[in-house]
Amino acid sequence: MTSSVSTPDYDAPGHDVPPEQAVMVVDMKGYSKLPEVQMASVRSDLDSILETVFAQSGLLAPQPLDAGYKDAGDGVILLLPPQHVARLVDPLLGNLSAALQRYEGIRMAAAPAIRLRTAVHVGPLSVPDHRGTAINDACRLVNSDAAYQAVEAATDNGLFLAAVLSEPVYQRSVQAGRTRPELTERQFISSTARVAEKPEFEMSCRLLVPGLPAASLCGYLPASGSRAPRTGSTPSAHAAPELPVKAGTVQNFHGELKDPVITGYVEQLRIDRRSR
Repeated sequence: MTSSVSTPDYDAPGHDVPPEQAVMVVDMKGYSKLPEVQMASVRSDLDSILETVFAQSGLLAPQPLDAGYKDAGDGVILLLPPQHVARLVDPLLGNLSAALQRYEGIRMAAAPAIRLRTAVHVGPLSVPDHRGTAINDACRLVNSDAAYQAVEAATDNGLFLAAVLSEPVYQRSVQAGRTRPELTERQFISSTARVAEKPEFEMSCRLLVPGLPAASLCGYLPASGSRAPRTGSTPSAHAAPELPVKAGTVQNFHGELKDPVITGYVEQLRIDRRSR
């Protein structure tokens, strides 16, 4: 008796990888703390900003995306064709940052500022329900410790946007040379996205705060392998450095000082007012 090798049923669902989609998640900083009366108007302002910058960036406006648009209350989840993933990085992020700056200049005093965390990812999603880990991972990226540290850096420096790119997005856009010359690898910081509530999640990513040098962003990130608190005071990296302890020196001036003749750091100054 011979046994036959079973042949997989390739017509059964689950054998083929679903088509890829570019995923962008946008989340407003501090939205849940707003008075309820302000939520609708602020969210409407955000939708208007997104519609404008998508058009500026050569992309379809978010609202007509139908199944590719999901209102998340304090933000939005957007799905676009994967060929547009580089546009979501450049020029979109620069246009979005500029639009938020303009909004800050014209908003009414009673209206809150709009500061955003945004994540861009790409991966397969089932059709037509758009289910898959790509959306889950994008949402975790935008809620990661790294994203919160980046938006803290933006806030401290008078900026309004912090972006997290997954490695595939970074490789297909920046590393592949599909961004403008002024947006280079030097503007990005390599980090690891972690979520306190999801200890199993860990993903390599790149951080960008448009308008902030990468070196300035570094000070807000935890040391490699450690976790940073999501909220709290400004990181100690930004504290004023301690002055070195040096042996004191004595300088005698035998006359009236009319010009700034002392340079450097003076730790102690003693004035002898005794008449000569």
